[in-house]
Amino acid sequence: MAAETIGHLLKRLRDEHGWTQQQVADEYCRVSSTMAKDAREVGRWERSTRVPTPETRRNLAVVFGVPAGVFDRAAAVAREARQEGPVEGSAPAHEELIGMDRRTFVGAVAAASFSTAMATPRYVDPALIPYFQQQLEGHYRADMMLGSRALTGTVTAQCDLIGQLVDTADGPTRQQMAHVGVSYAAFAAWLYLDAGDPTTALRWHDVAQELAHRSRDREAVACALVDRAMARTDQAMGRAVVDLCEGALMDAPRLSPEVQAFALQQQAHGVSLLGGRRQVDELLDKAGRLVDAVDVEVWGTACLRTPHYVEVQRATCYGRLGLAREADRLWQEIIPSAPPTARRDIAVWAGRQAVAAASLREPERAVELARRAAGIVVETGSERARRELGAVETAMAPWQAEPIGQDLAEVLAPIGKGV
Repeated sequence: MAAETIGHLLKRLRDEHGWTQQQVADEYCRVSSTMAKDAREVGRWERSTRVPTPETRRNLAVVFGVPAGVFDRAAAVAREARQEGPVEGSAPAHEELIGMDRRTFVGAVAAASFSTAMATPRYVDPALIPYFQQQLEGHYRADMMLGSRALTGTVTAQCDLIGQLVDTADGPTRQQMAHVGVSYAAFAAWLYLDAGDPTTALRWHDVAQELAHRSRDREAVACALVDRAMARTDQAMGRAVVDLCEGALMDAPRLSPEVQAFALQQQAHGVSLLGGRRQVDELLDKAGRLVDAVDVEVWGTACLRTPHYVEVQRATCYGRLGLAREADRLWQEIIPSAPPTARRDIAVWAGRQAVAAASLREPERAVELARRAAGIVVETGSERARRELGAVETAMAPWQAEPIGQDLAEVLAPIGKGV
């Protein structure tokens, strides 16, 4: 039996589901927050006049409930059959690279042009590695100013490009490029988590884990495990969080203080989901000592980007454990000292402090904190912060019929009913 092209595969799966091309497009839009599709686009895929990008193929796999590799193999068959022609996502590369200087832009587009072939290993300029690293630092800053939704398209496009370069490069460059790819994929996962799409975030965590192993860097592998534990924390899967973090720390003496602190603080979140106050403090105290030992020149500043890094985790864990007074006391120290660039984090923290205030029977203060958070949600579209305000709404239920409860409803109205 001849191998299917992606067009034949898509048509067959669509027929099996009894869907029209528009229904496929609608399902695609449901599982993906990256872009809208319509029946015409599905028709192009089925006619193989356009081969979907790797991310599009992952979304199609979710739509039809099949392994992503099925679509990847079919895409490869389609490329081999055509030998030439546009691959979706390659032509408008300039749209994903807006804001780069001319030299950077030309270099990146040239890299995209030769890497899409993905043939036998060939030379990849190692200078692309610091280029991508610098771009990522810029993405981190832009994320704080613009919010996650503004960056998902750019970051995922660069993730796909890096993945192609990893498959194309040879020797040490491949491993170094894979290492950079881990950071990009983990950041893409974070963007989707903040945008309220944990399913897509987990798929990017899968990408990060594969690239981490391909990089042959134990710290990258450990970080990929902890990043996945973060997603499981959002799903309240405490045992999974603890297991993943313990796996990351299996080789703890050979990990940097920064990576150990990263794993320990996330393990504390897992323990808090299981109700363990004493172990939360033990883990976070140990993480705090390690943060103090971080050498910025050697290890960088990833765990230092968040002011009061460890105490933020402690306050969050205390809130989860129902220790409202202890959590509130910490938030009163943390939030006023946060820099303006941390405004989205401030929204999340203010939402958590508002829950603590409501638990302490201080509804007026809870509403004022919710007001501050809601204003930032309107500006950034952060689903993480919106979710925290949903918890405030629940905590304020005893005052729902009172004037202060109506005040809260007015505060939350601009960001949607029933946050």
